[in-house]
Amino acid sequence: MSALATDRAGHNRRWTGLLVAGLAAAGLLISLYLTVVKLSGGVPLCGPLVGCDTVNTSVYSEFMGVPVAIFGALGSAGVLLGALVWWRSGRRAGLLAAYLIGLASLPVLAYLTYLEIFVIGAICAWCVAYAVTVVAAWLVKIVMLRPSRGRSQAA
Repeated sequence: MSALATDRAGHNRRWTGLLVAGLAAAGLLISLYLTVVKLSGGVPLCGPLVGCDTVNTSVYSEFMGVPVAIFGALGSAGVLLGALVWWRSGRRAGLLAAYLIGLASLPVLAYLTYLEIFVIGAICAWCVAYAVTVVAAWLVKIVMLRPSRGRSQAA
């Protein structure tokens, strides 16, 4: 395997970098869709599911007058950028930045999920899908930041 595809700890950046970038891109698209829908005054399409409109029109869909989906878009864009930096250059600073953005997102997602279930009383499928992209990408980053077993840290 080429040095470009493997980091110092022996992790394969080729597929994991693309996986994290793909999850972040999916999260970015979801949050941009929800932002556009919120700003246009529309209702997100939920297909056969219900709840997206209730969540999207609740007072909790905005923070200080700004749709919360915009914050999700910013976070996903940051993770995407960090993942791409790490994937292309091997700079662990990109991976660490993506990890920290994901880490900061987790309590916010937990709070928003709590609001959906216990306060609003409705679940938005788009919000759940976004949360899945954030959590899945964060879990991949945890694995990538851990030293590889059986390999020297000095390598």
